[in-house]
Amino acid sequence: MANPFTSSVAEKLKKLQTPFYYYDTEVLKQTLQALTGEAGKYGYQVHYAVKANANPRILSIIKDFDIGADCVSGGEIEAALNAGFPASKIVFAGVGKADWEIELGLDNDIFCFNAESLPELEIIDELAARKGKTANVALRINPDVDAHTHQHITTGTKENKFGINIEQLDAVLDRMETLKHLNLVGIHFHIGSQILDFEPFETLCAKLVEIEKRFSERGIFLKNINFGGGLGIDYENPDEHPIPDFKRFFATINRHFTPKAGQTVHFEPGRSVVAQCGTLISKVLYIKEGSFKRFAILDAGFTELIRPALYDAYHKIENISARSGEAVYDVVGPICESSDTFGKDVKLPVSHRGDLFALRSAGAYGEIMASQYNCRKLPKSYFSDQI
Repeated sequence: MANPFTSSVAEKLKKLQTPFYYYDTEVLKQTLQALTGEAGKYGYQVHYAVKANANPRILSIIKDFDIGADCVSGGEIEAALNAGFPASKIVFAGVGKADWEIELGLDNDIFCFNAESLPELEIIDELAARKGKTANVALRINPDVDAHTHQHITTGTKENKFGINIEQLDAVLDRMETLKHLNLVGIHFHIGSQILDFEPFETLCAKLVEIEKRFSERGIFLKNINFGGGLGIDYENPDEHPIPDFKRFFATINRHFTPKAGQTVHFEPGRSVVAQCGTLISKVLYIKEGSFKRFAILDAGFTELIRPALYDAYHKIENISARSGEAVYDVVGPICESSDTFGKDVKLPVSHRGDLFALRSAGAYGEIMASQYNCRKLPKSYFSDQI
């Protein structure tokens, strides 16, 4: 796919107040077509992980592809419902569900609560009993699988706060026999994020077979198996690889796990759906010549895109105003923190005040994580089919 920032697009963007998020709706739709097409080959059910990006227009486009929503807060449930996602396709995960959030899920008869601890199960049962309802629950199990990704986005090992450890499973199932307002509909996993090595998914499939046996021994049939999300994207080459390798991902799961008759397999992709369609557009405020460094100081900072400061994440940086020459810059923001840096020793065309910079692959965990630190305004969003 060609670079989307042609001179004509750059001219249109130049007229908008920076910093802002720019979304390529065609990339998003092509990604969704690939996702649903590959998942559909095996009858897999998909729930978009709303935490990646909850922009209302983004949600509206995703909803039109007839997939569900994976939510981790009451606010995300509300956002999904407002966007038109049917409650029957909403799953609700998270280690710290507040009472009002659980009640919101119960009131809307969502598909399932992905429960992460025995105390949570007891509270869901209590709140459901008050309402005279039965809550569908899936047990999120921590399979102790290392996803080989950054420690801040690894979620499936014993030291992580997520899920029920395998050695606790029997005690949880014993207690659940006394919780009469819960309906166990399946199990749920999520081992991490930005996973590009598929070996952890193969390991997860092997662990799943062992875990299923424990349920079978108790006479429990699991109607739903939820593998969560985690598939990564190519941050270094967004134009060469705008769409993740959904084909290989789903084929890997299919090769290593065969569902039983009557079982449905679920996935919760987030980053892989929206990352490549979004770009943070920022303007150069100053080119600062230091004693040892040359700085390109932008009007966007970690208030607009916190990923580099939070876990040293890489985003490809492009000057979409300049095409000639070459210089090396530390690309930084205006926030009064030394961690407000997008990239060090970045080779770019010779840049000047007023040039537009594009921070690519920012559609996931970009706009949704923006803050108002330093009393800054939240960034606006624009779409390729509306400018």
